[in-house]
Amino acid sequence: MTATVPAPPLVPDVAPPRSRGFVPALEGMRAMAALGVMVTHVAFQTGASAAPLGRILERFDMAVAVFFGLSGFLLWRPHASVARGFGRRPSTTRYLLHRGARILPAYWAVVCAVLILLPNAADTAGLRVWMSNLALLQVFIPLTLTDGLTQMWSLSVEVAFYLVLPLFAFALVRLRGRAARLRVPVIAGFGLVCLGWNLLPIPTQDAIHADNWLPAYLPWFAVGMVLAELVDDSDALSTWRRYLGNQRLMWSIAVLALLLSATDICGPAGLTHAEPWQYAAKMALGAVIGFGLLAPLVLGDGRHRWLCSRTAATLGRWSYGIFLWHLAVLSVIFPVFGILPFQRNFLSVLLLTVVLTLPLAAASFALIEEPARLLARRFDQARLAGADKRRAEAT
Repeated sequence: MTATVPAPPLVPDVAPPRSRGFVPALEGMRAMAALGVMVTHVAFQTGASAAPLGRILERFDMAVAVFFGLSGFLLWRPHASVARGFGRRPSTTRYLLHRGARILPAYWAVVCAVLILLPNAADTAGLRVWMSNLALLQVFIPLTLTDGLTQMWSLSVEVAFYLVLPLFAFALVRLRGRAARLRVPVIAGFGLVCLGWNLLPIPTQDAIHADNWLPAYLPWFAVGMVLAELVDDSDALSTWRRYLGNQRLMWSIAVLALLLSATDICGPAGLTHAEPWQYAAKMALGAVIGFGLLAPLVLGDGRHRWLCSRTAATLGRWSYGIFLWHLAVLSVIFPVFGILPFQRNFLSVLLLTVVLTLPLAAASFALIEEPARLLARRFDQARLAGADKRRAEAT
C-alpha cells in the first residue's frame, strides 16, 4: 500500500525571524508599481482602455495603492518597533529632512522641465500653476494639474501623509509594551472609518474633488502600517502568518480584487466621475490589493526570486524617476513619432515610453536623488556631531 504523503504547510510552521532590516523584494514591488502606473496612463492615452481588456488596464492605477502601502509600511515601521521595545523613537526633524531630500529635488527638476519645455504645459503655466505644482498643492487649487504632471496628484497625497505621520505616532504613543497589541485593531479600525470619507458632503471649488485628498486614501496607507505592526508582533501572527505570508494565496486574493475593481463596482469606465459609494468600494478593494501583494513580502519566507533579482532592484531604485518622468515622455512620443492618440497603439507606445523613460529615471537617480540623499545624510551627521559637542562642552 502506498504511503500517503502529508500536504506541506502553506509556509514553514516556524515563523521567520522578525523582518526589521532591509526587505529586497519591496524594491522589486516598487518597480512593478511604477510600471503599473505607466501601463494605465498609456492605456488611457492610446484608447486601449476602450478595448475588451481595457477596464483591467484602467485599473492598473491600483498600483498607487501599492505605493501608499509601501510608504505606510516603511515609514511606520520604526514607530511600531519602538512600541515593542526595539530601537529608539525616531526624530521628527531627521524624518522630515530625509523625506524632503528624497522627494523634492527630483520632483522640482521634473516640474521645471515640463513647465518650461513641454509646449502644452508651458502655454498655460502661469504663476498659479507654477506655485501650486512646486508646492504640491495641485489637489487643492483648481485647474493646476497640467500636461506631463497630472500623475503628481498622488505625490501630493503622499506628502500630506508624510506630514501627518508624526501626529499619528503621537496619538498612539501610549500603546506600547503590553498595550501594543491594541495598535493593529486601532489602525485597522481607523482605516475602515476613513472608507466613509467619500460619503461625506465635503464642499469644494469647481474642478476640485475631495476624494483626491489624503483622508480618502488613508485606508491604503493603513494597510502598510498594519503590516509594520505585524512584523514585530510574533504573538499576533502565531496562527495567521502561514496564511498571510503565503504568496500564492495572497496574490490570488489581490488578483481577484483587481478583477472586481475593473467592474462598475468601482465606477464607470473612462474618466467619468464615480458615485461616492463606488469610490468607497475602490478604496476598499485597493486596500485588499495592497495588503495582498505586500503581506507575503514582509511576513513570508523571503523566497521571491524575481523581486529580489538585480534587475528588479535596479528598477526599484529608478522607480521614483519612472513615476516622475513617464507622463512627460508620453506627451512627447505622440508628436515626435507621428502617433495619433486614442488609436489603440498600446503596445508600441508602451514600449517607446519604457525605453525612453528608463534612461531619464536612471539619470534622475544618479544625478539628483542619490546626491540629495547623501547630502541630507551628511547634514544630519554634522548636526548630530554638533549637538554631541555642545553637550560635551556643557558637562
